[in-house]
Amino acid sequence: MKNIAPIYLYMISVVCFVVANLIRDQYLTFYYVLLIVGIVSFFIGFKNRSKRK
Repeated sequence: MKNIAPIYLYMISVVCFVVANLIRDQYLTFYYVLLIVGIVSFFIGFKNRSKRK
């Protein structure tokens, strides 16, 4: 994950948030997993961005 560009990690987090909101009522556990993946990928992208500057 360290070699991935931050923009891709941001896009992954956005996609996870959107999909999580779409499936919130049907699959509650998958909803929470996607939220956690989205948050983690966002913070890893933010950390990678601050290291590259």
